[in-house]
Amino acid sequence: MRDLAYAAGDAIMAVYRTDFDSKRKDDGSPVTLADTAAEAVILPGLRALTPDIPVISEEEHSSGDSPEAAGNRFWLVDPLDGTREFLKRNDEFTVNIGLVENNIPIFGVLYAPALDLMYAGTLNGGATLIENGQPERAISCRTVPEDGLDVLVSRSHSRSEKLEDYLDGKTVRNRIPQGSALKFGRLAEGVADIYPRFGPTCEWDTGAGHAIVLAAGGSLTRMDGGVFDYGKKPSYLNPGFVAFGRR
Repeated sequence: MRDLAYAAGDAIMAVYRTDFDSKRKDDGSPVTLADTAAEAVILPGLRALTPDIPVISEEEHSSGDSPEAAGNRFWLVDPLDGTREFLKRNDEFTVNIGLVENNIPIFGVLYAPALDLMYAGTLNGGATLIENGQPERAISCRTVPEDGLDVLVSRSHSRSEKLEDYLDGKTVRNRIPQGSALKFGRLAEGVADIYPRFGPTCEWDTGAGHAIVLAAGGSLTRMDGGVFDYGKKPSYLNPGFVAFGRR
């Protein structure tokens, strides 16, 4: 899976270095040649390696090509998460590949090609990071510092009314703006303590990062504390959630 993510990252960076353009999908979200180029690398690779496991991928789903029956075990792929960050050229975009089993994400890789950060994790096997070609190292969520929470926030929604209401009464030390699913990696790496998300996401946005946070000792719940599960066909839309480090 790392090899596929690295190869998809190469395809993304080949576009990133050009004077690329974008267009709008039916839902209003942007898409570039990099999204489709990365998907064209990942999907054949996954289907060759695991032909019996269906794949739900963002761009295929947008074009109506997702399998109707995903079953209890399926891949979730976002070939380029953070297209808006890609368009802003701030380097904070990722390749997301996650495996779901019985509605729980059990494996994930999350690769930020412009930053050369490769996160990976399995549910009972721990989480790791390969950074800038250095040796693989184990990572884990941290306990909350005594002087307050470091909160991961969206670059575009760092001061929303819902966020302010959620943080009211909590001791917040810092707000850390971060784009895309990279927030999950940062949480698993132990550089922050909590990531609340109120805006809409889909399962391919969260599956890989969720798996890595779980592998690193963290957790993720719905806003009301309920179970955050997967396989919500046909839209695969998520409710709001909060990802935690060690609680």
